Amino acid sequence: MDEELIQAMTARVLERLGRIPDRQPEDERGAADAPGELCGKNENFESGIRPGHDRLIVPIGVSARHAHLTPEHIERLFGAGHVLTPKKELMGGQYAAEECVTIVGTKLRAIENVRVLGPPRKASQVEISRTDAIRLGINPPVRDSGDLAGSSPIALVGPQGAVYLEEGCIIAKRHIHMSRPDAERFGVRDGDTVKVGFRTGRAGVLDDVGIRVDDSFSLEMHIDADEANSLGISDKTDGTVIYA
Repeated sequence: MDEELIQAMTARVLERLGRIPDRQPEDERGAADAPGELCGKNENFESGIRPGHDRLIVPIGVSARHAHLTPEHIERLFGAGHVLTPKKELMGGQYAAEECVTIVGTKLRAIENVRVLGPPRKASQVEISRTDAIRLGINPPVRDSGDLAGSSPIALVGPQGAVYLEEGCIIAKRHIHMSRPDAERFGVRDGDTVKVGFRTGRAGVLDDVGIRVDDSFSLEMHIDADEANSLGISDKTDGTVIYA
């Protein structure tokens, strides 16, 4: 995308935002209403417990749409010399920053107040839900974070400029973060996949849940808003790990 078109996009989005009162980033869970991927509704969770292991419970974190940025893109969006301001500490040395951006799809449909996560990365990326993708008019693939080859294009608009990514927008694959001791307790290794069952009002099972192991991680499963809404899951919900 050429610089002239980027500038036109920036001007149009900023003009629109100028007529909208400032507001905090919206609660992703309240914005999504498309169904997530389900498998095995009413499955007997207990039959899936691996022999020799206890019933294994994992807490759930519902991930809102967010962006990761390179140092270069941070300066382009927020001004020369700008450094992200930590707002809330996350696991693995990451943090939610005070800074937010507007993301714009190829049809110039926009979503405002998308939180930036730090620290800066080697490649910028945006993680959204399928409902967000429909709203933006794009079709991003389901990928692990950082797997950006062939992913969807997206534009980001900040107070000082805009960035266009030829590729970089994905729907994050659901996954569980855990430490090495947790991995041993669960009987899994980094890169494995499991199922996780939920006894909510809309009980069901999420399949193909990736395992990510690192000593800096705390035990938590990450899903997006669509998956959470489809099963009535909140940040106070626990899931039960079961095995195929």
